[in-house]
Amino acid sequence: MATDAQELYAEAVSQMSPRQRLRLAALILDELAASAETIDFSDAWSEQDQIDLAAFALSHGTSLYGQDDETT
Repeated sequence: MATDAQELYAEAVSQMSPRQRLRLAALILDELAASAETIDFSDAWSEQDQIDLAAFALSHGTSLYGQDDETT
């Protein structure tokens, strides 16, 4: 039995006709849409979200501009 999505696709889905694959995709999307009401789409940022964003921004800025003591 396939253990992950790539294996499942290689073993079963890629062998299906395009029509069968489209039907499978529709079934999966329908199930996801039905469960979407349990997903929190809040615009509020948790403290961990803010920490992650700050860490990324600092890392990205350092990779772009270096880590000089002087700023221009």
